[in-house]
Amino acid sequence: MFFASDNAGPAHPSILSAMTEANQGHAMPYGNDAIMDEVRDRIRQIFEAPEAAVYLVATGTAANVLSLATLTKPFQTVFCAPDAHIQNDECNAPEFYMGGAKLTLVGESDKIDPARLASAMGTRARIGVHSAQPGPLSITQATEKGRVYSCAEVAELAAVAAAAGQKTHMDGARFANALVTQNCSPADMTWRAGVDVLSFGGTKNGCVGVEAVIFFDPEAAWEFELRRKRGAHLFSKHRYLSAQMAAYLKDDLWLEMARAANDNMARLAGGLKALPDVSFIAEPQANMLHARLPRAMHARLQEAGAVYYLHGTLEGPAEELLEARFVCDWSLPAAEIDRFLAIAAQTEATAG
Repeated sequence: MFFASDNAGPAHPSILSAMTEANQGHAMPYGNDAIMDEVRDRIRQIFEAPEAAVYLVATGTAANVLSLATLTKPFQTVFCAPDAHIQNDECNAPEFYMGGAKLTLVGESDKIDPARLASAMGTRARIGVHSAQPGPLSITQATEKGRVYSCAEVAELAAVAAAAGQKTHMDGARFANALVTQNCSPADMTWRAGVDVLSFGGTKNGCVGVEAVIFFDPEAAWEFELRRKRGAHLFSKHRYLSAQMAAYLKDDLWLEMARAANDNMARLAGGLKALPDVSFIAEPQANMLHARLPRAMHARLQEAGAVYYLHGTLEGPAEELLEARFVCDWSLPAAEIDRFLAIAAQTEATAG
């Protein structure tokens, strides 16, 4: 009953098999391997972007911060949601890689409101030399609360950024989960909606460790290459990154795993909704759920071995509601979800 993170799930056997297959003989280093040529062509095909510049790195943080560093000048600020990964989970790596550029938080939620973004960008511009200057927008798809921006919402936000003369970056660590929820094309969710750069996740969705950075306009590609090398994220034995991504994209495995993870979350969410005293922070739209459960329910679940992130402690009134985060990955067995729900549904009498 492991719901802590999709990072904790296993790699898909096809990914491991591809890495083993790539481990034969010699291959040119630093992204000059033949598999990378296949990856580049496949991503361009999937995104309907024949001119896109495509690069691989090993971590989501690297994908995000190197992308933003390429888009942002040191005296600018990146606009993002307060719950964004770049704000809460990257140990100031964006500021470090961007040469000291700031983050400006827009709103109080996991999703950015276009009007508030326009106001924030306008305020920065009006202050002048004494303020950090407006820089790019970064949106998270799916968000850290498990919600998904529609293609229209992405387009509206990107239009605000473009009107201010700025680019739009998308943190797509769970892009596949968001895509299958929206049931639209990758192009419609990205460059057609105004996204300039995408961090395209693989690690959370069944890979060992690989993320793609996709510049839909290749103008900044050379600068990214330099920043990737300078930032120590250019792999010498790059073929093992390439092999993962090639297998991930083959026969739409990436979409298959995302659907499985989302279906697992739908099963979990449906069961929790049927329980009394359980409330959702936000309606889950991908593979993540934030909910409040009574402390007594948390105690039963954790005693039975359930693993997830609990905000609070088990000490205190049994009926008090405590927030927790649950994440499903592609490999989670339905029986484990059902077992979790059965334990959650027990009353104190039956639990004893």
